[in-house]
Amino acid sequence: MEKDIILKAENISKQYRLGQVGTGTLSHDLNRWWHQIRGKENPYLKIGDTNDRSTKGSSDYVWALQNINFEVERGQVLGIIGKNGAGKSTLLKILSKVTAPTTGSIKSRGRIASLLEVGTGFNGEMTGRENIFLNGAILGMTKKEITSKLDEIIEFSGCERYIDTPVKRYSSGMTVRLAFAVAAFLEPEILVIDEVLAVGDAEFQKKAIGKMQDISKGEGRTVLFVSHNMAAVKSLCTRGIILEHGKVAFEGDIENAVSYYLGGEAEAMNLKTFGKEHDLPVFKLNEISLYNLGQTSDDVLQENELIVLNTKIEIKAPEAERYHITYHLYNEMGEAMFSFSNAGSFTLKKGVNNIKCHFPKSFFQSGQYFLSLFIVEDSKQPIFVEKDIISFTVVDSGRELGTYMGREPGFIRPQFEWKLE
Repeated sequence: MEKDIILKAENISKQYRLGQVGTGTLSHDLNRWWHQIRGKENPYLKIGDTNDRSTKGSSDYVWALQNINFEVERGQVLGIIGKNGAGKSTLLKILSKVTAPTTGSIKSRGRIASLLEVGTGFNGEMTGRENIFLNGAILGMTKKEITSKLDEIIEFSGCERYIDTPVKRYSSGMTVRLAFAVAAFLEPEILVIDEVLAVGDAEFQKKAIGKMQDISKGEGRTVLFVSHNMAAVKSLCTRGIILEHGKVAFEGDIENAVSYYLGGEAEAMNLKTFGKEHDLPVFKLNEISLYNLGQTSDDVLQENELIVLNTKIEIKAPEAERYHITYHLYNEMGEAMFSFSNAGSFTLKKGVNNIKCHFPKSFFQSGQYFLSLFIVEDSKQPIFVEKDIISFTVVDSGRELGTYMGREPGFIRPQFEWKLE
């Protein structure tokens, strides 16, 4: 069966010049022109550093993207995943034809509607209603087509009271609500969404995720989706592309893509080793790690498997039993979930203690969590406190999706006993 390819990226690269734009580039422009009239390649395509913002480069040029190739089939939802600065937004701008690639080409069949930043494509002086017609015209729709969708757009956005007010007076949340409604309801063949849903409130995010599912599954249109919320990506996308330093590091089904992305962060998220700053007169903290039973901290934490929290600490004080450790668990919004401690279970001993705490299967919802550590003396006096000493991410391991952000409400999944009398 022949693939129905709606979007194709071939050897896409994007180069930027660092520093202040417009200073000292005349010689470079003349050099490019001289090479061009002689039928030679642009000389600056051969120079430039990889897009790694954490290192100081040696060149004035940087490659935001390098040799990106992929195809998207009609009706597919493609998740584009990567760290900040990996090149995700640059790629979407090229796909949306907001900016041109330095090399390579984009081939698409159908209209592309983009939601790249809050208020993209909106004229602040025009009202919400006028901006709906402006965006529709840009997409190539007739006034009659836009009018037929107008009521649905206004209702979905929740901005009816302000629809005849200039957009410059909208809050960022109102702007993104209207922008998403316009992009989704004006029936583009390809919908491009870049992290803007994070601006909306929980109610709008739920509506937007549901609408994108309807667009892709019900209406067979194509969605390109960028988000740092792995639960949202997993619930919505069918395929994923991982970008690292402007290059495609992985391409495959969304389960494997999310596992690759989170696995790449495993050292930072599921394992933490400590040095001299945690070597104190009373104790020395060596390591904290989390892993599924039978796995290692390099593997992704699955929610339906037993999770082990391992704390390796050396007690130097002679009366080791005077000390215990307490953890506070926080969700990704910084809300305290609960505290737990080894006090009452066993006492610590002088020397190295390898302390294991087991979280039951299906205890956590998918999401990111943070642990704060307290070392307490005589059950009352904390002698050491470090907030967010380690973070970890729990992923959905394949149960039925489709609920808000791919999971049930809340953060903990209690296993109660049910009986039918």
